[in-house]
Amino acid sequence: MSTLSISEARAELSTIIARAKKKPVTISKHGKPIAVVIAPSLYEKFVEAMEELEDIEAFDKAISSDEPFIPWEQAKRDLGLL
Repeated sequence: MSTLSISEARAELSTIIARAKKKPVTISKHGKPIAVVIAPSLYEKFVEAMEELEDIEAFDKAISSDEPFIPWEQAKRDLGLL
């Protein structure tokens, strides 16, 4: 991953976008990262992975809960899906 300062990024925006199609580009301010430019396809993969992790966390929380389970068939009836 390449890193550019914010002033370099301003001057080279079209170049950064072209580079980001191949690999992420970090933009820094005062030597600290403040943004990352990535290709939309990579962004979508990151979002899908985060959503998957959130689902796993919710499942783990539900499984460890003391609340009673609702059978799938009952849930579908309750939601009007049957």
